[in-house]
Amino acid sequence: MTRRSFIVDTDTASDDAVALMLAARDPSVDIHMVTVVAGNVPQNLAVRNAIVTLDLVDHATVPVHAGADQPLLRPLETAQMVHGEDGMGGADLPAPSREPEPENAVDALLRVATEEPNRHTLVTLGPLTNIAKALAEDPDFLTRFVHTYLMAGSPDGVGNVNPVGEYNVWADPEAATAVFDAAGAKTMIGWNISRTYAVMTPPETERLRSCGRLGRFAVDINADVDKFCRDNGLAGMDFPDPVAMAVALDDSIVTEATEERLVVGLDGPTRGATLPDRRIKSEPPNIRVVWRVDEAAFKNRLYTACSDN
Repeated sequence: MTRRSFIVDTDTASDDAVALMLAARDPSVDIHMVTVVAGNVPQNLAVRNAIVTLDLVDHATVPVHAGADQPLLRPLETAQMVHGEDGMGGADLPAPSREPEPENAVDALLRVATEEPNRHTLVTLGPLTNIAKALAEDPDFLTRFVHTYLMAGSPDGVGNVNPVGEYNVWADPEAATAVFDAAGAKTMIGWNISRTYAVMTPPETERLRSCGRLGRFAVDINADVDKFCRDNGLAGMDFPDPVAMAVALDDSIVTEATEERLVVGLDGPTRGATLPDRRIKSEPPNIRVVWRVDEAAFKNRLYTACSDN
């Protein structure tokens, strides 16, 4: 089996942690490094959560690099009202085993992309600030990866921060604009996929908990997410980052996708929007957009990854 190498850029809170677990538990994948951006929680908490998660899945040797601590042009506005003050639902977690690497995340991303082109798949789970900063230094940065998978946006126009904006894009829309417009093969898995195919109903949550220690971890750290989702009309907690990671791990679970020209809303009521421009004379497509996935395949992967055996 040919092993694949992943680089994960994350604003590590509860669903990011489950996504990291999915990658770590896949026998065909090595996590080459994790880079961290401020978003769901401030950067220092996101770093801590990434290291704690990697420790839990016996990946304590994976380098973790701290990156941007705020968006390109805006103040940081976290999602702690969703994930809890610590980003992990207030779960009782051990202390991290180590500090992050001294090298900044953006420098590490540029170094690896230059020294090891076409060897790694890039998966982004948070605001795109680190990636946009790398692109500012190297406009061909994304072309040096096998593929880039982004948990970002909501192309059907239903938002989770405002009527049309998804958090990762809303938090740093200038960065998202730069990344969407950059050269390189990219696939976007938006919040539309999560709220449609990655909602864990109460029986599914109990099944996940029963998988063992990793299942209990996944459920416990998402306690605040579960409450937030129920209060906002979903049947249970949704897993945007895990379903995006699942697509990166096995693209065959995608059952519908199109090549689109996406435009990003920057301000006002459209901030964070990622809408397809389908005019006859629009610019060429800039990203592949996922519209449907195999829900059962995703959830089976989740249960398997969280099982003790």
